[in-house]
Amino acid sequence: MTETRKHKSKTLTTLLAALLGGIGAHRFYLHGWRDFWGWNYLIAFVLFLSAISLMRTHQSLPILVLAIFPFSVYAGLIEALIIGVTPDEKWDAVHNPQSAGKTTSKWPIAVILVLSFALCFTAMIASIARVTDLYLTGGAFG
Repeated sequence: MTETRKHKSKTLTTLLAALLGGIGAHRFYLHGWRDFWGWNYLIAFVLFLSAISLMRTHQSLPILVLAIFPFSVYAGLIEALIIGVTPDEKWDAVHNPQSAGKTTSKWPIAVILVLSFALCFTAMIASIARVTDLYLTGGAFG
């Protein structure tokens, strides 16, 4: 007797990765609360928030790097792009092997991908601009 599992939506996973990827929501949706990488996303995001609060009192390089580059957020946005362009057949083979449903990606995936790319590109350019500002002016303009 085969066991049917709950169908994992590619569109919802892409949306979770784009909006809440920094805290690993897409990983927890796919793999549950025991997912090692999901917890790493969450810990990296907490470190980012801690570094931002410590920047007000300390001016050390490691804290500065953590405060400027929210690595988990960038990874979530990049993962949203990867998930979104994964073919539906491959998605079902990996994440829905025993599901009764079949994934059919439509226009919402394209919209999420465009917004994810724009957000990722903007965030990275803003981080590079801030690092350049800090390096050249000592943060006089920020």
